[in-house]
Amino acid sequence: MDFQHACPKYEKAAALLGKKWTGMILRSLLEGPRRFTDIAAYVDGLSDNLLSRRLQELEAEGIVIRQVLAQRPVVVEYSLTPKGEALREVVESIQRWADQWEPLPATAR
Repeated sequence: MDFQHACPKYEKAAALLGKKWTGMILRSLLEGPRRFTDIAAYVDGLSDNLLSRRLQELEAEGIVIRQVLAQRPVVVEYSLTPKGEALREVVESIQRWADQWEPLPATAR
C-alpha cells in the first residue's frame, strides 16, 4: 500500500465518518431499524437538530435509508443500506480497539 500520496477516497470517508456523533449513530443503527427518538435516546448529548443533519448527510451518502411507514400517526424509521451495513466491521473494530486501549471515563467507573 502506498502511503506517500493522499487518497481522496480515504480522505472523504474519514471526513464523513469522523464527524461528531456519526459513529454513535451508525452504532445505534447496526442494532436494527430505529425511530428518530430511539437514536436520540441512544446517543446521549446529541441535539435533535444535529441528529437530523447527520441523518440527512448519511442518507445523501447512501448509508442510511429513511422510511415512512403507513401508520397513524405516521412513523419514520431509519435503517442502514447495504453500504451502511458494510461499515459493521469498521465499527466493531473501533469498539474492540476502544475496549483494549481506552480507559473508562471516571463517571462510568
